[in-house]
This record gives sequence, C-alpha cells and structure tokens, in this order.
Amino acid sequence: MAGISIITDSTADLSRELTARYGLTVVPLTVIFGQDTYNDGIDIDTQRLFELVEENGKLPKTSSPSPEVFRSVFGQVTSGGGQALYIGISSKFSSSVQIAALAASTFPEGQVRVFDSANLSTGIANLVLYACDLVSQGKQMDEILAALEAARPKVRTSFKIDQLDYMHMGGRCTGVQALLSSVLKIRPVISVMDGGMIVAGKVRGSSRKSLDWMMDRFEEDVKLGLVKADRVFLTHTGVHEDAVYMAQRVSEIMPEMKEILETPAGSVIGSHCGPGTIGILYMLK
Repeated sequence: MAGISIITDSTADLSRELTARYGLTVVPLTVIFGQDTYNDGIDIDTQRLFELVEENGKLPKTSSPSPEVFRSVFGQVTSGGGQALYIGISSKFSSSVQIAALAASTFPEGQVRVFDSANLSTGIANLVLYACDLVSQGKQMDEILAALEAARPKVRTSFKIDQLDYMHMGGRCTGVQALLSSVLKIRPVISVMDGGMIVAGKVRGSSRKSLDWMMDRFEEDVKLGLVKADRVFLTHTGVHEDAVYMAQRVSEIMPEMKEILETPAGSVIGSHCGPGTIGILYMLK
C-alpha cells in the first residue's frame, strides 16, 4: 500500500546513515564559486568548502533547488500513488519552501504537502525524524502536519560560533565586531527563534566556556522536565572533540536520552557559520 514519503533538503544536515535508516529523500541546495556549481552534501562537504573559501578569499553563493528539481523529486516519490511531505529550511533563511510549494501546486490536491520548519540544520532534522516516527505509527497526513505545527516552536537550536570571519564576509556583522570578537575572545551563541536567528549569549574566554554555556541551558530544560528523551543532535563543522565532550555532558545530565547523534554540518550551513562551529539541537515535550 502506498504511504507517505518524507522529503527534506541538504540544510537539515542529516548523515548518510540516518538518511538511509529512515528512507529519506534529500534535495540538495547548490553552492556556487564563480562558474563552478556544487550540490551540497554530494559534490562538496565543509572541509572542501573551507579550502575553496581560503583559495578564493570570499564566500560562495548558495541557491535553492529549482521548481523543476522539486517537481522531479515529488514525481518520483509519488509515482506509486503515495503522498509526499517536504520539510524545509525556514522561509526566513531561504526560498526553498516557497519554491517547493509552487512545485507541489502542480500535483493533485493533497498529494504533496510542504511544511516550513522555521529552523535550520538539525533543528530541521528533529522535525523530519519526528515526522518519520509518526508515519511509522500509521498517522495520516493531516495528523502529521498538526503534530508538526505543535512541535515546531518546541525545537531548541543553539550554535557556538568560533570565529566571526565568515559572518563578516557574509555581511552579518561588521569588521570591527569581528576584530573585537577575535581580540577579546568573545564567542556568540546563536539560537533560532520564530524562524530567525538571534544572539542568545556572548561568552568571553575559551571555547570550552561557550560549550558549557549551551550545556547549562540544556541542563536547565532537563531539570524542568521539558526535554524529550528521543534524540539530541550535536552538529558541527569539524570539531569532533567538542562533540565528544558535549555528548558526555548530555549523558551525565540526561542518562535516559535514547540517542545522541553527532552529524557534520553541510556546506550551505558551513558557509554561514565557518570553522569551529558546534550546536546542540533537541525537542521539548
């Protein structure tokens, strides 16, 4: 019997193992350096991205999938008569959701649905895997969408930015702010709220202090009994040792957490936050 297929895009920063485990379809965004175009997560990863930024002295452009790409993907997954649900990056960060909705409108009503995660990176992935859980429970499309609507504001997303060079190149902070951050060793912690990014904290001192700042916020939520025990993501741009430290802290703070998932940030997310970034992303009850 035809079922519901869950689709997301490469900004969800899901590992290949998780993509395969849950039978997900991932639509790549593109990363553009001059005349060269790369499919995020397929032709380029963050390590290669950082090398190209170093070589070119500037950030790449990034682009959403075209309506034709979305139509092709939607057509493939619904060819057996099933339904498709695309869960995409916040519409405040990208036009992917709007483009997907345009493509979905060319299919029979209700066959393809589009959901704005109002999040990024594995903040999206939390909702994607939650949707997969609901599909496995036999929930219908309208039930899944209602559950996602309720869960959307309950996703906690926080990232430590190690250096502001990439944010400066991307026009998200001034050169003076980037310089002062470097000299004074101030690391901002960025959180997602109402589909956009806010500076949740500014931590002065070592990188470890900023990790502890995020873990303290996690511990506060745990002590209040707010955190779902299904999974927590630790997503980063090449700082595995930080992920190991944070995973140990999660285990100590919440031993009942079922899964601690370490994933690499993709090149689209990496192009905005730069090297040394790590985040903790989880859902509230």
